[in-house]
Amino acid sequence: MRASITGGDALIVVDVQSDFTPGGALAAPDGDKVVPPLNEYITHFHRAELPIAASRDWHPEDHMSFEGEGGPWPPHCLQGSQGAEYHPDLELPADTHHVKKGRDADEEDYSAFEGGPDLDAFLQDNDVERVFVGGLTTEYCVKNTAQDALDHGYDVFLLMDAFKPVDPDDGEQAIAHLLEQGAIGLTFDDLVL
Repeated sequence: MRASITGGDALIVVDVQSDFTPGGALAAPDGDKVVPPLNEYITHFHRAELPIAASRDWHPEDHMSFEGEGGPWPPHCLQGSQGAEYHPDLELPADTHHVKKGRDADEEDYSAFEGGPDLDAFLQDNDVERVFVGGLTTEYCVKNTAQDALDHGYDVFLLMDAFKPVDPDDGEQAIAHLLEQGAIGLTFDDLVL
């Protein structure tokens, strides 16, 4: 599908953090490969003066998702740690709306809409109707962010060249589910520049 970026559009970059890329505490295989295509989207949206939001996990040491607290994951994206920082090659502009999620020990927060400052309010303040979503990882935070965007009434475009799963089969199922829910898949080559 071909698509033009226009007023009312926003880019959401989900959890492109060091701990989710190779060498990190909870790395997605090839997770760093989302960075070059995301930088292309970021450049395009920034030049068009359209809003960009970026989320990241920001967990306390006793977060409920950690294995030591009965959760499924090793400790990751600890508040203030290098692992919680964005991937060093990700080129976010100065006016990016930054969302931190999972900040409280008893909050899971897979979706960027569950973090703060409030993402939905930011999008509404900028008269956004369509969101373009990419990042890490496909079957967890990307899926939940895209689903919440659909549930909030936004048109959702999945950046098929700009996310990676932890498990390829689970990632394919997540994409299929979102497409069934009305999301639209595209790549950078589909954009009318």
